[in-house]
Amino acid sequence: MADAPFPAIRALPSWLLGRAAAHGRSLVADALATEGLRMWHHVVLSAVRDLAPVAQADLGRSVGLDPKDLVGILNDLQSAGHVVRAPDPKDRRKNAVSLTDDGARLLTRCEKAAREANDELLAPLSTDERDQFMGLLIRISGTDG
Repeated sequence: MADAPFPAIRALPSWLLGRAAAHGRSLVADALATEGLRMWHHVVLSAVRDLAPVAQADLGRSVGLDPKDLVGILNDLQSAGHVVRAPDPKDRRKNAVSLTDDGARLLTRCEKAAREANDELLAPLSTDERDQFMGLLIRISGTDG
């Protein structure tokens, strides 16, 4: 059997990280789909929980979403009863977003599904290897964990 094509590319850490990330995103997306959510809906729900009540503009900046994309996601989440938009107590000209009780319950289920998908992604690693891997990812990603 011949060697896999593109050995120089396949030896690049960036290529391997990209492949692992794509696999992880696929696992999480499939898990969230069982709850009827897409990835960005989950991100926005999580950010709303952590920041609420949060002005829409601040929410969009915090998750890195274009305002028109955020409005579509918030419309979906509000129509499903997961978030509410009300006048911002700090500036009544703006809308503030908060989770509903139903949204909080959905987020709990989604977080569990995402954890399980990530456990599947990291299944080939021992507990110690997972801890080391996460530490290394944090260091090279430029995040503080």
